[in-house]
Amino acid sequence: MTAVDRRRLPAPTRRHRAPRLTAARRWAARFSAGLGLLVVLVALLVAPAGPASAHAVLVSSSPAASAVVPTAPVEVVLTFSEPVRKVTDKIRVIAPDGSRADRGEPRFEGGVVTVPVAQDAGQGTYLLSYRVISADSHPVSGAFTYSVGAPSTPPSDAGADSRADPVVDTAVKVSRYLGYTGLLLLVGAALVLAALWPARLSRVGPARLAWTGLGLLAFATVGAILLQVPYTAGGGLFDVSGEGLSSVLASPFGTTHLVRLGLLAAAAFLLRPLLAGQAGRTDVIIVAVLGAATLFTWPLSGHSAASPAPAVSVTVDAVHLGSMAVWLGGLVMLAVFLLRRADERELGAILPIWSRWAALAVAALLLAGTVQALIEVGTVEALLTTTYGQLVIAKVVLFTLVIAVAAYSRQLVRRQIAAQQPTRVRRAIVAELVVTAVVLGVTAVLVQTPPARTAATDGVGAEQGYFNTTLTSSIYSLQVELFPARRGSNTVHLYAYTPDNQPLPVEEWRLTAALPSAGIEPIQFPLLPLTDNHATSEVNLPAAGDWQFSFTLRTTEIDQATVTAAVTVK
Repeated sequence: MTAVDRRRLPAPTRRHRAPRLTAARRWAARFSAGLGLLVVLVALLVAPAGPASAHAVLVSSSPAASAVVPTAPVEVVLTFSEPVRKVTDKIRVIAPDGSRADRGEPRFEGGVVTVPVAQDAGQGTYLLSYRVISADSHPVSGAFTYSVGAPSTPPSDAGADSRADPVVDTAVKVSRYLGYTGLLLLVGAALVLAALWPARLSRVGPARLAWTGLGLLAFATVGAILLQVPYTAGGGLFDVSGEGLSSVLASPFGTTHLVRLGLLAAAAFLLRPLLAGQAGRTDVIIVAVLGAATLFTWPLSGHSAASPAPAVSVTVDAVHLGSMAVWLGGLVMLAVFLLRRADERELGAILPIWSRWAALAVAALLLAGTVQALIEVGTVEALLTTTYGQLVIAKVVLFTLVIAVAAYSRQLVRRQIAAQQPTRVRRAIVAELVVTAVVLGVTAVLVQTPPARTAATDGVGAEQGYFNTTLTSSIYSLQVELFPARRGSNTVHLYAYTPDNQPLPVEEWRLTAALPSAGIEPIQFPLLPLTDNHATSEVNLPAAGDWQFSFTLRTTEIDQATVTAAVTVK
């Protein structure tokens, strides 16, 4: 309902203050809440800060996928679009004879993963499979082959199943759904009891609803932590090890969920007097602050924290979630309690005030949802062709249906029919809640789906070109990768090796590109060293054609050589 009526509650429906808690009990409750806030603040300060960026995608590898190299490399280098974290024993290299060819633990340096490889595993085709965790706490997995000397029948690896367990995936979605449900039950009950509840009505039912919401929210949070172990590692529902749990708790995902539990515990001390109508103004303010802080734990552990604009995404996502909780939680309170128990005079005062709140919540939902969709989807093509975009469309359609039902309720309030015939309003509210229950289900699936901007980029990369070659000089061998080999922005990765295929530290890198057929003189591009023997650059090629690339590497004070390559850019 979205009607706006500025009438105030009549005196009979205003909440008469119940006897206050004793000063000692109020002080103890506030001290407990403050202690909880202090614990949360310490957790935030000691938690490792992670950089925010897009959902992780493997952008290049050395050797490249399907490449044939003359000699066995001493290491395989994987370069992702963002920093990634390790999943134990989930990066594996299988030799042509089916044996393990990786040696030792992979090295993780931001988005670059270096895997030591044995050089005595023979010639033929090797299989590399990987599973890592991206900045938004979602696992990223895949596999590719490369060959030494000549291709052979690709090996298989029975121990490297990187597929997500469907039971675990479903359990994660159910956990999120329960968390959303608990949040709206808690917020709706607390808000209505604090501001709109008639003094003559019993608070027992709404208070039980609030405690149920708090319990659901805490249960879902603990469940999310436990489920994150098999979700990221790729195991079954009960594959929760101590090492895996420690890894999750030390991650940003685990930290934000522990913070949420701390905030809920702090709020619980002040929730009882608030639900009983005995809380003072200070207590209400503290609960509101704790609630607002709790809302931020959802976006900080998901896609929003890893978006191109993390500060904006986290804020609008928290606003979106809070508005949902106020609107739907209030509707539950109206349908279950107020429209059944309040008399005509009380409803005549309550409904217009609630309608104004609902209007603000819906407006915030629309604004925050629009901003978040623009950030996460990016393009019309991504909206139409990716799973994430299609889920956004489904959510918009369902939300439009909810707004249509709310408009009907609004008319009932404007015509002053709602207070006289509460059954009609209750039916409309039940219809809103049924549709929004489906919306929450879509949302639970949406937050587990890679953002459309990532899926679209990955799909385009598969269709566009990919240039890969190895250039040699008297002092080094240089592997060159360029993607997508099209006019416009391209990514270049360079890997330097000694003549006997050992990683070669480079002191200075230089890159130029020219297109003589179009009269474009050599353009120099800066290179960013990622490791001693690996550098990358973003090059903007303004025209299609056969570009002449020149690479100059200085390995010592006196050793330097230049190699060139012709690259066809479409």
